[in-house]
Amino acid sequence: MSECIREAHPEKASDGEGRSAQVERHLDWEGCFNVRDLGGIPVSGGGVIRAGSVIRSDNPERLTAVGWAALAGHGVRTIVDLRNDRERQDDQWGRPAGLTTVQVPLDDSADTTFWTYLRENELDGSPLYYRVFIERKARFCAAAVAAVARAQPGGVLVHCGLGRDRTGLIVMLLLALAGVRPEDIASDYELSTDRLPPLFEALEVDDQTDEIRGILDRKNTTARAALFAALDGLDVEAHLRAAGLGDGDLVALRGRLVR
Repeated sequence: MSECIREAHPEKASDGEGRSAQVERHLDWEGCFNVRDLGGIPVSGGGVIRAGSVIRSDNPERLTAVGWAALAGHGVRTIVDLRNDRERQDDQWGRPAGLTTVQVPLDDSADTTFWTYLRENELDGSPLYYRVFIERKARFCAAAVAAVARAQPGGVLVHCGLGRDRTGLIVMLLLALAGVRPEDIASDYELSTDRLPPLFEALEVDDQTDEIRGILDRKNTTARAALFAALDGLDVEAHLRAAGLGDGDLVALRGRLVR
């Protein structure tokens, strides 16, 4: 399998006052393609997301021994796996000792009626599905957020298969709870677009980029605008509290994320 992309490009993030700061966030973990640290994203009112607190990625089962060593060296101690049980396979290399893996299947894949609705309406595969998912599957979202909040000390890796859709949804909620502006949440989401074509090639599957862009064009929107729409008027904290996220979870999460 092809190795992880070697070059890492600094991205611009707003500091909340109209200025831009260069923040290096892409991580080169051999065997993965879409890995980045959330550290450095500005938080409204001051502060930033703490480096090393939460990392997002595609499926780490493909990591080589060198890749796992890089993950451990970055301080990751907990992995939150958002995939369904049937998606999981054996790691190509053994996971280092000291890692805890928490499985939180996010999809509620047994609800086939819901997923048929999403696919028939071309909502799956982009932030177009986020708002309806949050509204109908809030307890699954709350469980994933709680898994991050309750993780042992050290970094938390959140992943699904590609590190874009399910991971993007939970990262959106985490960053919103931390006080990150929608503009910066959307900018983080958009970074996956350029990272995924080499992963599709390595997996020998069709590149989804043009298909998703076509869906968004037909709906006269963009991924960025769709993410804004998902957050528009949504009280993330109240919504997840009602679904079971506790006061202690929120305190722990903000303490983990915000510096």
